[in-house]
Amino acid sequence: MFNKIMKRGHRKVPKPDGAAVDYSYAPTGRSSGPVSTSNVVVNHASRGGAPPVSSQFQQLPATAGMVPLPGTIENLPMFRDVPVTERQSLFLRKLQICCFQFDFSDTLKMVREKEIKRQTLVELVEFIQSGSGKISESNQAEMIRMISLNILRCLPPASHENSGSENLDPEEEESYLDPSWPHLQLVYELLLRYVVSSDTDTKVAKRYIDHSFVLKLLDLFDSEDMREREYLKTILHRIYGKFMVHRPFIRKSINNIFFRFIYETERHSGIGELLEILGSIINGFALPMKEEHKLFLVRALIPLHKPKTVAIYHQQLSYCITQFVEKDYKLADTVIRGLLKYWPVTNCQKEVLFLAELEEVLEATQAAEFQRCMVPLFRQIARCLTSSHFQVAERALFLWNNEHVVSLIAQNRKVILPIIFEALEKNIQSHWNQAVHGLTVNVRKMFLEMDVELFEECQRQYTEREANARELEEQRELTWQRLAAAAAQER
Repeated sequence: MFNKIMKRGHRKVPKPDGAAVDYSYAPTGRSSGPVSTSNVVVNHASRGGAPPVSSQFQQLPATAGMVPLPGTIENLPMFRDVPVTERQSLFLRKLQICCFQFDFSDTLKMVREKEIKRQTLVELVEFIQSGSGKISESNQAEMIRMISLNILRCLPPASHENSGSENLDPEEEESYLDPSWPHLQLVYELLLRYVVSSDTDTKVAKRYIDHSFVLKLLDLFDSEDMREREYLKTILHRIYGKFMVHRPFIRKSINNIFFRFIYETERHSGIGELLEILGSIINGFALPMKEEHKLFLVRALIPLHKPKTVAIYHQQLSYCITQFVEKDYKLADTVIRGLLKYWPVTNCQKEVLFLAELEEVLEATQAAEFQRCMVPLFRQIARCLTSSHFQVAERALFLWNNEHVVSLIAQNRKVILPIIFEALEKNIQSHWNQAVHGLTVNVRKMFLEMDVELFEECQRQYTEREANARELEEQRELTWQRLAAAAAQER
């Protein structure tokens, strides 16, 4: 009996000739490690595998995932050509046509069937968009099944996985274009129109657009096709706005994606798009800000400065960080210290980005928060001022072009000027770049006009330090000469 059960379990289902793989159960993650959420297990070990989609997607139509034999797909009448009473049944038949899968790598294969499916998808989108008829609950379930079958699929291997190289600059990689996009775009458009439609009842729709479905949409953000990520960004943002029940889950799931990216893979195509969504979410946070939002800032957003590919998504990240400080000015000290923690040591381009972000944060910083972090902050700025990379030194000097930053510095000049005075003097004496030299002279003059006595005192201390340093150097040189002479006598 046991042997019969085992044989039955290993029996293979025959496929018709030219059948494509059924993608309905394929995960989309690229990261490592299993993640369990809401009784859904997604295996991130690779882009292949077969976890279940979710309970309501188990009973797919008989045609799901199969490539039809030539001639099995027929054109159906348009919605306007049938009575209103028959439109729901016609809607279901059109959904079933769209469940067929095709091989888009061969443009000459099954051209007629592909065009019928494309036209059917166009009609479904127009039907939803027109609002000419409210879709029945059973048809909504079938529609989400069809959408899931088409978009919740295995993503192709990433370009760096194909090449076997981990050191490629993602900005230099050629953009990937999915050959199935003419159909995928229409499926995404159908989902978007369904989500934003005023006829869509959220109480009904949340049964099908559930946590499992949202999690799989988030996994698709790793797609290398920018067009797909743009649709995903719009759709997820709309889901977040319409389905309040999903909001904590979406934030937590994005948080987990960031963690895997920062601490494991440092490879993900959709970090910028996810940050764009978060920018809008943060903008809507109510005050006083919840503790979980502050923890998200500290544990996920600030550490996103660590990866070497930060330049790709830095604009969106900087916007999110600045939003937090503008919402709650008391977070300025936390953000500035976080930036200092992840400040690049050898990457000058990252330093320029950090300095630009720092200026935006300082724009929203109040005097009390500024005073808490100004000592470590200006020690770092002093190092940037004397950088041999002229763009870093120049960008640091541009801080004095900002009126708010200058006012903060002026209020705390007795602490700040002694920290950076040496850096200013060294630039004037020996920096190779003429533009940096000129900007330094302007900043030095600004401090002189702020407080003559303080400036003269700093200059006196600097002169003493330089004299002491020269004296020590002379003594060290004299000691070496004596040692050399003694060694020569012993020979």
